[in-house]
Amino acid sequence: QVRLVESGGGLVQAGGSLRLSCAASGYRFSMNPMGWYRRAPGKQRELVADISSGGTTNYANSVKGRFTISRDNARKMLYLQMNSLKPEDTAVYYCNDAYYDSWGQGTQVTVSS
Repeated sequence: QVRLVESGGGLVQAGGSLRLSCAASGYRFSMNPMGWYRRAPGKQRELVADISSGGTTNYANSVKGRFTISRDNARKMLYLQMNSLKPEDTAVYYCNDAYYDSWGQGTQVTVSS
């Protein structure tokens, strides 16, 4: 059974940093592409960044140069390093396994101005 659990969200001032983590269990994590998505209040969920099983990354234009997605296949962990945070980054962030289309419960990120 695929299980994804996010952590690391919180309240931070604009310009600050946070590191989100996603712990995967119940399946062969290393073979699957993974992604981080977010849903801001009143908006649709959007892709933030994704990473292939081989480590190729892709970013939304709004976060390029500020966010870095990475994975540790041995630990079955997915990460999102977020720097230079802006108030518009405020959202619930979700971890996704693209192959199984499985989602975590989300972690709240709030950036104050």
